[in-house]
Amino acid sequence: MNRLPLFLDVKARRVAVVGSGPLAARRVETLFRAGAEVLLLAEILSDEFEALQGSFRRGDLAEGDIFAGCALCYFAPEPGEEPDSALVARARAAGALVNVADHPQISDFIVPSVLDRSPLVVAISTGGEAPLLGRLLKARLETLVPAAYGRLAALAGAGRAALADKLTSHAARLRFWERIYDGPIAEMALSGDEAAARSALAHEIASCQPDGSASGDFPRGEVYLVGAGPGDPDLLTFRAFRLMQQADVVLYDRLVEPAIMDRVRRDAERIYVGKRRSDHALPQEEIGELMVRLACEGKRVLRLKGGDPFIFGRGGEEIEKLAEHRIPFQVCPGVTAAAGCSAYAGIPLTHRDYAQSCVFVTGHGKEGPIDLDWSTILRPRQTVAIYMGLAHLEFLMKELLRHGADPALPVAIVENGTRANQITVTGTVADIAGKAVEAALRGPTIIIVGEVVRLRETLNWYSPKIEAEHDDK
Repeated sequence: MNRLPLFLDVKARRVAVVGSGPLAARRVETLFRAGAEVLLLAEILSDEFEALQGSFRRGDLAEGDIFAGCALCYFAPEPGEEPDSALVARARAAGALVNVADHPQISDFIVPSVLDRSPLVVAISTGGEAPLLGRLLKARLETLVPAAYGRLAALAGAGRAALADKLTSHAARLRFWERIYDGPIAEMALSGDEAAARSALAHEIASCQPDGSASGDFPRGEVYLVGAGPGDPDLLTFRAFRLMQQADVVLYDRLVEPAIMDRVRRDAERIYVGKRRSDHALPQEEIGELMVRLACEGKRVLRLKGGDPFIFGRGGEEIEKLAEHRIPFQVCPGVTAAAGCSAYAGIPLTHRDYAQSCVFVTGHGKEGPIDLDWSTILRPRQTVAIYMGLAHLEFLMKELLRHGADPALPVAIVENGTRANQITVTGTVADIAGKAVEAALRGPTIIIVGEVVRLRETLNWYSPKIEAEHDDK
């Protein structure tokens, strides 16, 4: 280790910044947020300082003792500009620790890349050897450490004093916090229910055992109803990934890709509850009972569903069952098939020139095809996205025609949307059923009906994930 990592309290301490460009402005902004008394030394300021008025005071480098009392001094020369070695020497002689941007060899300290989830702060440094690598690593961490972790850190800070009064043993306090960070109270904070989290934490502190263990009267079981999206793992939300990493048991269906299951915590129990048409691995009622039983055993249950749980995913039925038994749950939305599959097929669901509205319908009910409100569906400048309609495609297209649809109205069927084996078949209301048979489509599919389908011909170049060579099979 060539540099000692520190987090320095600069509140009400004088810190000098020498420079007039964008880098100097960023230094001023960061220091002001940290509570420093910022002294800016520059003759002419760039536009970036317009929004920073009031966060610094100006100084004159001609003053011989301008660096007196400064704890730190940042030099931010413009790109290609060499630092003024005499000024650096003056600042250091006045007792300030010095940082010179892009010159680690003459700097007393390095400015790290910072991931700010205040009060949680992560600093990353390569000791000045590879600053771009540090920024890239910070960008990677941005996806792994959601902003909600700041709320969790604040919650812990609010309970520290009370816990210290209750538990004198460091080991007991450690056991307590490990249990809190790994349980439902942390989830309350991360999901934004801060009032409930604070109330539950106060209860836990008041009732915990002398060794930091739980009193036994606070339920640990919980259910996470998570949308896994239409297939591509890159479409998982940050929150979905976090919940997948902390579940004890996973109930998943057939629409969840193996690549998505690979992101679930490795030691979690996996239970397949998938359904095909007329072939249910586990009836819906039994799935609900299973979630309740597992949660009552104190387990964190991840109900992982393709697409979005609340769009033809029967998520509403499942939370009704959980609410009936007073099981804590959270719902994490996912990218629904209509949005994901249409995007990957180069078909916008709405467009100012073609469609000002979009309606989602299901083509399959409990007993087969359902009787849809065709007058609502068949409206001009509207896109229709049909879920679970492949088995009844011919019936659905005949109904569209019977209710006045133009036989030439464009239709697209996207099979295995967003996956590596995605296929898109395009046609019209009059001929799409025959084309689907020729292409031997099996599903899962989303059917898109509307003038926006015509745009695929001009938009399908934009992404390597769009399977243009498979169009029309």
